[in-house]
Amino acid sequence: MSKPLKVGITGGIGAGKSTVSRIFSALGIPVYDADKRGRILTDSLPGIKEKIIREFGVDAYKEGLLDRPYIAGKVFNNPDRLALLNNIIHPEVNRDFNAWCGEQENNPYILKEAALLVESGSYRDLDKLIMVTAPVDTRVERVLKRDPFRSEQQIREIIKRQISDIEKEKMADFIIRNDNTSPVIPAVLSIHEEILKQCTDHRG
Repeated sequence: MSKPLKVGITGGIGAGKSTVSRIFSALGIPVYDADKRGRILTDSLPGIKEKIIREFGVDAYKEGLLDRPYIAGKVFNNPDRLALLNNIIHPEVNRDFNAWCGEQENNPYILKEAALLVESGSYRDLDKLIMVTAPVDTRVERVLKRDPFRSEQQIREIIKRQISDIEKEKMADFIIRNDNTSPVIPAVLSIHEEILKQCTDHRG
């Protein structure tokens, strides 16, 4: 039996990739939320905990869980420390993802949702890439509603540090405009049908 195609779905903070992923999920496509799994693994895997405590100090964990505001303060505006943190977490997430993929062989394709698929380079391990985009002001507005603990300046700094949508679009096979004016569901259905067709061709 052929393995399912691996399709990535990415987009900058506030672009709405999770909303798009939920539509694919409603169509019966398994979705691996790499960012959510990363948070779970960071709280539960002793190997990750030991490395983070060694690099960021014992205050990195509070009552056994990663103190995210503390870590954010350590890596914000410090690219080297952020890269160090990602290098601790991303390999474990990739191992977890590969194990999860092994359980999905009855599906034509699967989705891996992650904010930093392009930045981390892990998009290269996937067969296709979907990019979700939205105007910066729209993204800022969404994140302010979703994350009231963030300031507008912080959100704009995060957006500035991520690879621009223009650069990411060059690597994407499919682009979804989630700008509150373009209908998203028809775009997802169209991509779904196209990927299913490619799955049929892939399986021969």
